[in-house]
Amino acid sequence: MLENAIAMDAVNDVEPVTGLILSGGGARAAYQVGVLAGIADLLPAGAPNPFPVIVGTSAGAINAVKLASGALHFRTSIHQLTEFWQGFRSHQVLRSDWPGVSRQAARFLGKSLLGLGSQIPVALLDSSPLRGLLTERLDLEGIDAAIQARHLRAVAVTAFGYESGHAVTFYQGKGTIDPWLRHRRVGVPTQLTIDHLLASSAIPLLFAPVKIDQEYFGDGAVRQSAPISPALHLGANRVLVVGVSGNPRGVDANRDVRRVTTGGQPSLAQISGHLLNSTFIDSLESDIEVLERMNLLSHLLPSEQRIRQQGLAPVEVLVIAPSQPIDQIAARHRRELPPALRTFLRGPGATKTSGASVLSYLLFEAGYCSELIELGRYDAIAQGEQLKRFLRL
Repeated sequence: MLENAIAMDAVNDVEPVTGLILSGGGARAAYQVGVLAGIADLLPAGAPNPFPVIVGTSAGAINAVKLASGALHFRTSIHQLTEFWQGFRSHQVLRSDWPGVSRQAARFLGKSLLGLGSQIPVALLDSSPLRGLLTERLDLEGIDAAIQARHLRAVAVTAFGYESGHAVTFYQGKGTIDPWLRHRRVGVPTQLTIDHLLASSAIPLLFAPVKIDQEYFGDGAVRQSAPISPALHLGANRVLVVGVSGNPRGVDANRDVRRVTTGGQPSLAQISGHLLNSTFIDSLESDIEVLERMNLLSHLLPSEQRIRQQGLAPVEVLVIAPSQPIDQIAARHRRELPPALRTFLRGPGATKTSGASVLSYLLFEAGYCSELIELGRYDAIAQGEQLKRFLRL
């Protein structure tokens, strides 16, 4: 994960380049907005964008591109992003009316079970409204303006190629950034479009894949083995990671915790929730652990040996993750779902407390998103001193 040429920057005492990592997670990405709002509150008035490198995956890709396109006016961009999420309704992201839900379910069953409609991408939900929303709210031309003004080095979004099996990072940045090719990880320079965002946020089976050039792409979190790596390829030598894990960071997973079990069979929603968590959360947390261990190894070596051993330069990392279980927050807001979606999700068990993990990814409603934003702001302020040291404030 710590790539050769990039890691050398930290050794040569160059000016720190801060990368921002915004992970995926559907509606959970509202938490990231709260963290960014808290960071904006910590910055002095008129402060420039503190993140020259911004990398996003899935819904985090939407946040990343919105932030990058407004990098010339960081605080204003955060305010717009907050209003964007606080005003969310499910119908802005997916068809949540009875005709829309019923029609998409019928198409899915016809395609999956009977092979009807060969040109119809497989998806349980119709996310076509999201294209119109992003087209209306995002000004992608702002990315080039921010790069030219040197308020931004690069922004990237990652999507998964269904044919190649590669996690492809599409990036827009300075012309001096070279593309990369690693095991199932590719970096491709491009002019980012709405299609890249839709592809990166297309949760498998739930949202339809998106065709870019000659290949269909889906959610970038699928098989993304090294989520932090793109930021290092793009020139970052320290990273702020905003996660959306349902498990508060810092809890000792190995301690003896008495678990309450019912002995009942898992619902489809419970199974799906674990699969989604595995896709969106586990690889990021594992990558952070690897990075921290590499940093420990690096500090044991003399500085001159770090230079000879390429890829061992330390990368400063700060992680902000939810201090409260997101599943529980989603369960409290489940009645906000439109009736058609609530009925559709009731069968698999997603509207029950035990299935709230799935709900936490799909609950694009103002009450839920607003609570996540407030939690993110609270967690950022709680780590204010660490953030100030990390950002050199």
